Amino acid sequence: MAITNTAHESLWNRSFILCLFNNLFLFIYYFATLTVLPIYILQDLGGTVKDAGLALTLFLVSSIAIRPFSGLIVQKIGKKRSLRYAGTLFLLFSFSYLLIDSLLSLLIVRFLHGFWFSILTTVNVPVVNDFIPEKRKGEGMGYFVMATNLGAVFGPLLALSIIQLSSFTVLFMVLTVVVSIGYIFCLTLNVQEDAPLPAADIAGRRSLSLHDVLETKVLPISLVAMLVAFSYSSITSFITAFTDHKNLLQYASIFFIVFALSMIAVRPWVGRRYDRLGPSSVIYPSFIAFFIGLVIVSFMQNQWILWLSAVFIGIGYGSLFPCMQTMAIQSVSKPRMGHAISTFFALFDIGLAVGSVLLGLMIAYFDFQFSYLFCAVMVLLTMFIYKLSVAPQLRAPSKQLKRS
Repeated sequence: MAITNTAHESLWNRSFILCLFNNLFLFIYYFATLTVLPIYILQDLGGTVKDAGLALTLFLVSSIAIRPFSGLIVQKIGKKRSLRYAGTLFLLFSFSYLLIDSLLSLLIVRFLHGFWFSILTTVNVPVVNDFIPEKRKGEGMGYFVMATNLGAVFGPLLALSIIQLSSFTVLFMVLTVVVSIGYIFCLTLNVQEDAPLPAADIAGRRSLSLHDVLETKVLPISLVAMLVAFSYSSITSFITAFTDHKNLLQYASIFFIVFALSMIAVRPWVGRRYDRLGPSSVIYPSFIAFFIGLVIVSFMQNQWILWLSAVFIGIGYGSLFPCMQTMAIQSVSKPRMGHAISTFFALFDIGLAVGSVLLGLMIAYFDFQFSYLFCAVMVLLTMFIYKLSVAPQLRAPSKQLKRS
């Protein structure tokens, strides 16, 4: 039986903190490149807006394509080697941006980079889970996901600040250093492997099965997460365009800062409430807050309304996502954790991708206000889907989510 690190009574142990910073630096890199690549393509590579969209899409396509197999990869070669190999390849491809001299080379790098990002973000979850005390899973995973959301704030701020003061080459050098620091943190972690599956479970397998790439136990909460991601794509993909449409673009960066501060402010309360009273005690208020935030932003006329919406969206979505991810990993045994998180992320990524496309069409045919109100209604519908498909499993003692 593998020895795990959940024996730590303190949540804020050294390994947990290293995992948080690794995740933060990884997503600072991710969101920074997401923000500046369209500008880089237009200004330095002589590309078009269509080319910029292709570069962003290729990364997402490769990430989604490998995502169902990420859990299988982690199970087959182990958490430690998955973390080291994926981290090494992700770092090497980060260096390659310094050598790019054409649009074609950028597109190739983006496509291949997405594979290692998918595996790395999948294995990071079961690794950090081992360093979180059993009775503080909700709180611990909440802080871990908060690092992701902080990356969505600091990444764009860092990228935009550097290109205003210097060049894209300097930006890519700085971002490579950021990823390198996170990689060093990975190397210092004492990652313990899970106990292997019983021989009876793997005997007789000769080909890849659905069970090898999909964890059916997490499908209900993953489908809910997919619908939440659809609505959240209105923020990630179109909030800057909406602020520009309202001549408020100069206030957009503050939106993300307010978003982050709101999420951080409620995080200790949310995590403790999750662990003490269960997921639904947090999920329902978070749905309502997210709904209110989308309604408010749809009526944006000045920066104060924009920033007020950021408060509710930060509290709502910022609490929903970590709770749903924690529910996914708590519903399976440790050997299946990689499969659970890869299934969860695959559906979440699909929700983001489909949302970006459909909402773009909706905005073109209608307007921003209609589209944001549509997303607000979607949030309410998703809450009722959660109530019907996920919440009953939590109430029934025989169907309680298993703790690893």
